[in-house]
Amino acid sequence: MIRGSNLRDDLTRFVADEFVYVTEERTREKYRACVVQAGDLVFTCWGTIGQVGIIPEEGPFEQYVVSNKQLKLRVDQKRVDPLFLYYQLSSADGVAYINSRAKGTAVPGINLGILKSIEVAVPPLQVQKDIVRILSAYDDLIECNNRRMALLEESIHLLYREWFVYLRFPGHERVEVVGGGPEGWGRVTLGDILTLKRGYDLPKRARVPGNVPIVSSSGITGSHHKAKAPAPGVVTGRYGTLGQVYFIDQEFWPLNTALYVRDFKGHSPQFCYALLTNHLDGADGGKAAVPGVNRNALHKLPVLQPPPAVEDGFTEVAKGVLETIRALRVQNEKLREARDLLLPRLMDGRIPV
Repeated sequence: MIRGSNLRDDLTRFVADEFVYVTEERTREKYRACVVQAGDLVFTCWGTIGQVGIIPEEGPFEQYVVSNKQLKLRVDQKRVDPLFLYYQLSSADGVAYINSRAKGTAVPGINLGILKSIEVAVPPLQVQKDIVRILSAYDDLIECNNRRMALLEESIHLLYREWFVYLRFPGHERVEVVGGGPEGWGRVTLGDILTLKRGYDLPKRARVPGNVPIVSSSGITGSHHKAKAPAPGVVTGRYGTLGQVYFIDQEFWPLNTALYVRDFKGHSPQFCYALLTNHLDGADGGKAAVPGVNRNALHKLPVLQPPPAVEDGFTEVAKGVLETIRALRVQNEKLREARDLLLPRLMDGRIPV
């Protein structure tokens, strides 16, 4: 089932993560009209208006069900290329147009009638496909970089487990095991390594445009003109999305849904990032309706503390990997800027294809 977390308003086509599920029998009985498939467009109809997604050709599932807060649109592909319509409606102009048609003030929304009445530009099909080809080239590069960044992040965590969980660190063959751990390693708590602090409230109405990332339990979710924490930083979820840990390489504002490392206590942020990721892997916060974690409980988690030389060796490798990730992220930002400049000019014919 597709929910708001699977859609974005920033030209991200689809977020194939954090699904909930319904049975096939239930789908046939109740949700048959709500089934979407590859090429279908999905719109948020209540709350965050302007979120538009397109079901991918190659996704984790062949079919999905939209929730009661989404609307679906199936394109007549003899007249319109689905990706062309997606680019048009998910562009800044498209999102602004959809928002201008919304009803309500406290909780804006659109209905099926409003969606059907939205006017779209439909050039010849071949022109549509040429525009899609140009814009998709940027998106393909962005997606390739995203995959590279994910693999690089995973390499940091694999290296951490190799050195500090399986204890196959450089020179481990020459170190004796004493009391279940390598000689010279300390048995401490997470609170001896770092101090976690709750983030700060920042309602949307109080945000001022700027270059400072706002970090919630689900990662970077916006920006502000002022920072609350220095760089580099390490952030994880306090409630909501749990188990994810984020390395932030610039000054940032941690939201109140998150915990951030206020004090690294002499350890490197890169080491603390990997350590915290390893210890929070699989966290679910119990069975509460809105799961959460207690930072005091996290501070009591037992951990092995390596000698400074081993930690420094790991930090040196992790730094290089994280710098590469940063370079790829900057490249993606430039690709998005170029695509977003091209998109309206291609749509209105200022740049012929």
